[in-house]
Amino acid sequence: MHLIKKKKIEKSFCEKILENESAYPVASREEGLSFLISFFNDIRPAKKERHKADERLQEIVALLEMHPAIVSKLQQAVLTQLQDANLESAFTESGIPLSSGFWDELAGKVKHKILPEEQDKNDFVYVIDRVFYKKTDFIWVNAIRRSTWISFFELLQFPLREKDERLHSHLMDALTVLSFQVANDGLERDVARYMTPFRSRQDNPFIMQNSLLHDLQNLPGTNPDEVKAVAAKLKAALLEIEDEIEYIRQQQDSRGTSLKQSYTLLILSARIERMLILLDTIDNDERFDIGRFVDLFRIVVKNENQKHSIRQFLSQGVGYLAYQIAEHKGQKGGKYITTTKKEYFSMWVSAMWGGLIISFIAIAKNVLGKLHYAYFWQGFWYSVNYSFGFVLIDQTGSTLATKQPAFTANAVAVSLDSKKNRNQPDLDNLAVTVAKVIRSQTASFIGNLIIVFPATYFLAWAYDQLLGRKLLAGREAFLLLQEQHPFQSLSLLYACNTGFFLFLSGIIAGYVQNKIRFSNIGNRLTQHPGLHFNTSAERKGWWARFIEKNGGSYAGNISLGFFLGMASNIGKIFGVPFDIRHITISSGNMAIAVYGLGFENIPARYLITVFLGVLGIGFFNFLVSFSLAFLVAVKSRGIQLRRYPELIGTIVRYFFKKPVSFMLPPKSEQ
Repeated sequence: MHLIKKKKIEKSFCEKILENESAYPVASREEGLSFLISFFNDIRPAKKERHKADERLQEIVALLEMHPAIVSKLQQAVLTQLQDANLESAFTESGIPLSSGFWDELAGKVKHKILPEEQDKNDFVYVIDRVFYKKTDFIWVNAIRRSTWISFFELLQFPLREKDERLHSHLMDALTVLSFQVANDGLERDVARYMTPFRSRQDNPFIMQNSLLHDLQNLPGTNPDEVKAVAAKLKAALLEIEDEIEYIRQQQDSRGTSLKQSYTLLILSARIERMLILLDTIDNDERFDIGRFVDLFRIVVKNENQKHSIRQFLSQGVGYLAYQIAEHKGQKGGKYITTTKKEYFSMWVSAMWGGLIISFIAIAKNVLGKLHYAYFWQGFWYSVNYSFGFVLIDQTGSTLATKQPAFTANAVAVSLDSKKNRNQPDLDNLAVTVAKVIRSQTASFIGNLIIVFPATYFLAWAYDQLLGRKLLAGREAFLLLQEQHPFQSLSLLYACNTGFFLFLSGIIAGYVQNKIRFSNIGNRLTQHPGLHFNTSAERKGWWARFIEKNGGSYAGNISLGFFLGMASNIGKIFGVPFDIRHITISSGNMAIAVYGLGFENIPARYLITVFLGVLGIGFFNFLVSFSLAFLVAVKSRGIQLRRYPELIGTIVRYFFKKPVSFMLPPKSEQ
């Protein structure tokens, strides 16, 4: 007698059909939908077995090849959904944001997130939502290889090729709606002014495609050769529009972009893709691109699963704008990465000059702290002091170590850029880039620190000699030293706040620089009517060039100055423990406190602990800033880090192979 009953293995849906075919009718729309739901339930893997989805579909395809009766039922079930359904919204709306604008679309997403809109049962999107009803279905649908889906749809002899008049009418209506939308998008100012110049308006592919579609609609169906010829011209016009979209995006590196332009190009790309698929079904050339249809199928399933996802919409809509911000940051980030020995030691010198400037900023900040202002105004003057110092560092070509991560993170992301690398990224080259970034960062940290402490100590001594009293002494000096202590204060937590502000100031710098280019600020200044009579053309040109070159840097440096300057006072105003710790400023504060107390009055162990705390502050400044900047860079480029599980391993292996390269440039590197 068996004490444990074996779990009965449930038969698959296809096996049930083979046992009793009549039990699964597909004559009506309701029966066909029920059949499709059961069929895809059979393919859907458990959450822990999503990696087996491709293998499961391959098994079903093999089974279908052996049993044409099941294929016939599946074809009929699909046709019952297509023939009587409204296909327009599935092709013209599903996954494509509306032209009402980014913010209006976002508001609609929020509204429908709270209270979903009513669905029309005659809409084909309703079928998609019923068949792929789980919000995570798109994960396993996309996990199945493209070639496997192609095999599946080829086996069905894809029903969209059926010559059903009602189906043809639905497809043509959807094509017409998309055509007018594409023409309207192409005439948007943010698109039209950035396209390549055309000889005449008739040469504009956005207008041409709409005219060709009108010709296609008026052709008699009895002349297939003419249909093929006009459809071929229409396809060529659509492909020309795709070239225009790519041209505009390539120009964004030098001319900048806007949220509206990025959003419009995103919509245009999706609509062109839909039009090409629809043309494949009605052009009478007997060549249907199933691969393109599979791409659409995956996109529609994903978009329907995530149609109320605010996070997905923001990620998709802001993606190209974030990409351009990262690009403008990356263009400046190149100067922070050293390759040769000459560049490496130049980084040391540059960082030493930056450390010297910070020494004066640290002294000035503590002088300002002795003045009795209201919290807001004290924070304001702290901010002006910091901003002046950061701008001075930038304009003198000096280096501040903590400003590097927000810019160099983009250089690392470029090695994984799915928009620039069509093939598998070179992870070995990425490891080399990481080594360059780390040694450059180390050089700038050392360059800053070897100057900041002694220079600030000397300035504190000079203050004492000139005014006859120490800048800080006694309890004030001890409290300043204690603020840098890693265990007796929240300095390491506050260092994370600084890392976030460093990242945010980098984003602001990239955004402003992008805006200056996109809005043609330089040219507009030279043509400004208010400056026409009282400013020479030469001076206007100088100001225009200066703003084009430095506008983003000034915005980033000033914003960082105010973030750091106002932080502690905002904490005091609201009575919360909120402050910042910046490695170079903390090093300067440590020097001031040490001079005020005297080396002989500070236990060596305590002093060493504070010094290690300052290094810890620098570590968290770097870690938070670099991590956030890197995540934004890879996200905006469409990079999925989970596709590169060997990434960390490659960098670690390179470190053990060439550990010196993480500190010094190799002799062979030129």
